[in-house]
Formats: sequence, C-alpha cells, structure tokens
Amino acid sequence: MPFNRLPSRDPRTVACDIPGVLDILFPRLTGGLINSLNATMFSFSGISPVPDEIINKSQLQKAMMFDLSMVRAESELRSGMPASWEECLAVASKRQRRHFDARIPEKLEPNDILIADQAACNLVAMLSSIQTQYPSDILEHAPFIPGLGWVASGNGDFAIGSTLIEVKHIERNFGAADFRQVLMYWLLRYAQTIENDTVIWSNVLFLNPRRNAALLVNYNDLLRSASGLMTRIELVELLRSVVGQDLDRR
Repeated sequence: MPFNRLPSRDPRTVACDIPGVLDILFPRLTGGLINSLNATMFSFSGISPVPDEIINKSQLQKAMMFDLSMVRAESELRSGMPASWEECLAVASKRQRRHFDARIPEKLEPNDILIADQAACNLVAMLSSIQTQYPSDILEHAPFIPGLGWVASGNGDFAIGSTLIEVKHIERNFGAADFRQVLMYWLLRYAQTIENDTVIWSNVLFLNPRRNAALLVNYNDLLRSASGLMTRIELVELLRSVVGQDLDRR
C-alpha cells in the first residue's frame, strides 16, 4: 500500500522516523551488513575524541550541543573565522526549534563551550584533511537533496567532488538509521539525475568528530548489498511507488 497520504517530510526525517519506507527498498540492510561496514572505520591522526566525562557533565541536550558545534565549524569553514558563541547559539537554537522536544538554553556554560569547541575543531581538522586529498574540488556546504512525492527537499551536511559527507556526533558506531538516511539522499538525487544530469555521488563518507571516527562507503556496493541486487532504475521506480509520486501528479 503506497504511503501517499503522509504529510510532507524532509528526507532525514523519513529515513530516521519512518524506517518502514526504506525497509521496503533495502531489506538486506541488517545487522550483519552494518557490522561488516563498520569494521572498516578509520580515524584521523592528530585528533582526539571528545571525552565522555565532560560531555556527561553538560546539561544541554546532545542534539543541541552538537548542532552548536556544527554551526561553529561551518562558520569557520566559510569565512576562516569562527562565529561568536552568541551567534552560534542563535543559529543552533533556530535549527533545534524545528524539533518538538528541543530545550533551548538561555546561555552556555563554560563546559558546554569546551565540548562544542573541541567537536567543532575536530570537524574542521577532518574536513581540512579531506580537502588535501581532493585538491581540485571545492567543499560544498549543505548539498541540495531534491524531494519526491510527499518527501520534501532537504540538505545534506557537506560534499566534495563525487563524495557526500555526512556528520554524526554519536557515541556508538554508525547504525541502520544513518545508512538509511544516506541511501535516501542518493536515491532522491539519482531520481533527479535521470531528468536533468545532476551530479550523482559515488561514495559517502561518514564523519564522527565526537569519537574521531570515519567510514568511507562506495554507493554502488552499498546499494547492491542492501537492496537484494535491484538495479538503480528499479530502486527509483520502487521509491516512486512507495512515496506516491504518481498520485500526487494527478
């Protein structure tokens, strides 16, 4: 039964909160496959993980904490100079207000700043290291993710060349929801590529500045392993059916 009656949702929400949609497309995205992918994780030299003991002392929600670090890193990457913590808090608060359970702090404590600053510095260092490996490519901020049917358009974190970069400040390994998210991004992008030659990503690079962990995955391999050997066209057509695009066009 198509899910065409659902309200419009951004791709990240669909992947994380409505997993059944992508379970139809990727029935083999199971624990065994995820564990085998995580076995290839690597770290960056000269970068230290953010200690759990200082994270646990903060009263901020984790989502707020690391959104704050993302804003700080983004501002430095764009201008070469990080925005003030007051500016970072204002932007992060605006982002977090989209979530019904967000708790917006009136101010940041010194320990909050310490955590967010280290996570931001780690991300900047990771991305700087990546850029040295892609000297002819420009780091793209918030790459556009097109919508389809009732799935609204959205934005990823970064991209460079043919590699999508997704940032996750998590204490665990990368999980099913993370892989569903980047698979959804790829399918939506590919569906648009069929019509207008949009550049399609060949790889996805997960970065975890909190733990100094990274994982590079080839999209072709991931699609083939997770889908049960369906072709790209078959996956896109199945996605169109699931999100009820044809019904929306009537």
